[in-house]
Amino acid sequence: MGVLLLLAPLLWPANPGMRASKASSVGRRLHDDLALAGLGDVPIPVVAIVCGVVSIALGAIAHAIMQVPTITVVAALLGAAAVPLAIRSRADRRRASNRSVWPDVVDHLVASVRSGMPLPESVGALGVLGPASTRAAFARFDAQYQRSGNFGLDLDELKAALADPVADRILETLRMAREVGGTELTAVLRSLAGYLREDAALRAEVVSRQSWIRNAARLGVAAPWVLLVVLSSRPETLAAYGSPAGAVLIVVGVIVTVAAYQAMTALGRLPEERRWFR
Repeated sequence: MGVLLLLAPLLWPANPGMRASKASSVGRRLHDDLALAGLGDVPIPVVAIVCGVVSIALGAIAHAIMQVPTITVVAALLGAAAVPLAIRSRADRRRASNRSVWPDVVDHLVASVRSGMPLPESVGALGVLGPASTRAAFARFDAQYQRSGNFGLDLDELKAALADPVADRILETLRMAREVGGTELTAVLRSLAGYLREDAALRAEVVSRQSWIRNAARLGVAAPWVLLVVLSSRPETLAAYGSPAGAVLIVVGVIVTVAAYQAMTALGRLPEERRWFR
């Protein structure tokens, strides 16, 4: 009854649209991760199919080597989670590397605006003059704007391609300047560039100090499972883990490992900006 009461807000939310909004937020996050990982054109069903294939393959390999049902199930679950984790890891690395890029993007925009270039051409010029990691997205924007001439719609597509909260702030600033005008655009962009440089420098210092702690925690999480794989070459080990007590030990070990890793990442994670301007 206590567990049921704890799960009641999730199973029966007071707002019927809460569950749908959570599902849509998960879908948006996955779309953003795919875009940052360079897989923006890959549909989510394809990702699900790849997860299923990897899950079946790892489960079959584990069953062929160890022939322990519990380990087979664990390997299949790890295979299903491997693809989303790989996409998330690649997206996080790309997001971290882009933090040092956005100030240069803002500097290019300031130089273009001060030279009298129109805003659409200033944004499109970043496909040639901007940092290498963002040139493809800005080049696509320039090509689409040359065809459509719709700055607002093409800007929305550029935001979806970049999938970054800093890019959202920059592009929304440009949208507002184009729609309502104003003479403070360059001052606002300069202030934003200074803030972004300070934030990137502070984050880099904190991450460098925490890196050895995170690596040691990951090693501590992975070590028992590496030892299990090494010991699985002995028949008596497989017989022990194939028993009910061994199955319970593996399940408890998986739960403790996942909980410890999540706690480690939660304690060491720096706050990330949310995408408010979608």
